[in-house]
Amino acid sequence: MGFLLAAKVWHYWLSFAIFGTVVLVLIAYGIGYLVKVTSNKYPKQ
Repeated sequence: MGFLLAAKVWHYWLSFAIFGTVVLVLIAYGIGYLVKVTSNKYPKQ
């Protein structure tokens, strides 16, 4: 098990890409929700 812990980590940058994607998706969901809710509450005339 010691050799596994001593392995050189080269793929840590994937976590930044995944985290950034998750943050952007959450922001998109929030904006989409607000657009849908406000468009029903204040319809175009």
